[in-house]
This record gives sequence, structure tokens and C-alpha cells, in this order.
Amino acid sequence: MKSFWKDKKVLVTGGSGFIGSHVVEKLVGRGANVRILDRISDGKLKYIEYLKDNFEIIRGECTDPDIALNACTSMDVVMNLAAHVGGIEYNRTHQATMLHDNMVIATSMIEAARKAQVERFLVVSSACVYPHDAIVPTPESEGTRGEPEPTNSGYGWAKRYAELLGKLYSEEYGMKVGIVRPYNAYGPRDHFSPESSHVIPALIARVMNEENPVIVWGSGKQTRAFLYVEDFADGLIQAIEKYPVPDPINIGTDEEISIGDLVKMIIKISGKNTQVQFDTTKPDGSPKRNSDNTKAKEKIGFTAKISLKEGLQKTIEWYIKNHI
Repeated sequence: MKSFWKDKKVLVTGGSGFIGSHVVEKLVGRGANVRILDRISDGKLKYIEYLKDNFEIIRGECTDPDIALNACTSMDVVMNLAAHVGGIEYNRTHQATMLHDNMVIATSMIEAARKAQVERFLVVSSACVYPHDAIVPTPESEGTRGEPEPTNSGYGWAKRYAELLGKLYSEEYGMKVGIVRPYNAYGPRDHFSPESSHVIPALIARVMNEENPVIVWGSGKQTRAFLYVEDFADGLIQAIEKYPVPDPINIGTDEEISIGDLVKMIIKISGKNTQVQFDTTKPDGSPKRNSDNTKAKEKIGFTAKISLKEGLQKTIEWYIKNHI
């Protein structure tokens, strides 16, 4: 049976970055004709340099209407992975920036896709749309209740806006729009710099760079579910192929862990003799965050395959090879 992706023309915004580069690899492997729209200002094209004969690159800002329209022209599918992202402290102190930048990205790309008559458009939302007191595991129905968790308010509202935009464009213009809400991603090619990294890459970098003790923000009792990047990429691809409906789907894993236990696991895998201190004067963020993955299993047949232990081992090995 012919693959859905065989010879499909697919635009991946942010396609040279952490998530995007893995999506591009998988799409090329499925026979798609891939185009990337990205600034490519930080050298990350090196991750997929070996595939350069298998995709087209448009270098520029997806917030520029002319560049966005040019990138969308003749495409069958647009997967909008472009986003302004940061760690908990950056998000907390740059709420307006996160709201503005991500709203502009969402608006620019879906409007360009409409003008170019693209058949399918993937809105990549976030678990940050959920309120602080969301039910855990969190069903998709919680995504429009109350307000997003305060430390990520600007980013969360921007993603709620992107979801609504996708729904309304589908209703008014007949576009096939899919919406995914991925949970915390990690893995090779992640951002490991202290200014922009999320919890797993930040902890790996600090442990591997011999920081001792490692001071962890919050109590360590807050729990999260971390999705390995290759599972993440598979989830995005399956969603727009099998469920191009403006009905949000969580992309996550059932494996949940406390931040305290996560730190211990990273230290153990790394082989370091590192002590841990928890700074309880700093915020925990959401006390628990994990997704109800029932809809993903039912609608697109998605289940995460890589365990946290295996994923951390792969990520630490990659970090040693590329950063030490």
C-alpha cells in the first residue's frame, strides 16, 4: 500500500531545529518532498546536512508575509513547528514577548497557507495551554478552562490563540487543520544553554560539567512526563496524516516522574558522584503535569515507544559526543 507521504510536498517551519530536524528526517524517510523554512542562524542545519540533497531550504523569518507565502506555495501540507520557546524563568519574565512572538508566527503561517491553498495545516500547540489546577492525567477538554499556568501564561495564551485560529480557518475556509498538544520533549539536538534550556537538557549539562552540588529549582516533588524527541516527531506526523481535524490531541507518554527522581536518574546514568540541593524559594511550576493519551491512541494510533531511561541514555551519549 502506498504511503500517505510518498511524493507529498511538505513544508516544515523550524525544520532545522531540535524537533524540526527529527521531523524532516522521518518525512524524507517516508518519501515526502520536504521544504524547510527557518532562519538557520545558529548552525543547526548541521544536524541534517547529510540530507541536503533531499530537501529544499528557504532561509528567512516565517513572520514575514512574503517569505511565508513563498514557502507555502505549491505545498500539500504545512507543519508549523516554528515557535519562540524558553525555559521556565525566561517564560516567567518575558510573558509579553512570548505572547506576541508566538501569536505573530501562528497568524503569519496559517494565513500564508490559506492564500497558497495548502490542503493540510498542523497547529503545534503545547501542554502549556492547561490551567494550574488541571486534572491529571489531563484530558484535552481542560485546554480551554480557566487560564494557562501562570509561569507560562504568555506562551500558553499564544498557543490557545493558535488553536482557535486553526479551528476558525477550518470552518471558514475549509482547510484540513490538525492540532497537537505535545508534552515536555527532550533528546539529542535539544537546547543545552542555561538561558534557553528546559529541565532535562539543563540538568544534563550541569551534571556533565561537574557542577556539584546541582541546585534544582523548587521542591523536587513536582512531577512531569517527558517525551523522547523521536516519539514526539512520530506523533506530529501521525496526527496530520490520520486526524486533520481542529480537535486537539495530546502527544505524550504515560510514564511520569518527579523532578527529584529525574535528577537522581540523570546522575546515575552519567556515572557522576553529584550531590543535589533543592531551592524551595524558587517556583515549582505546575505541581503535576501529565497527559491523558486516550484520544491519541484512538484517533491516530500513537503510543510513545522510548522509555525515559533509554531516552536519557541516548541524550547523554549525544551530549558527550557533541558538547564535551
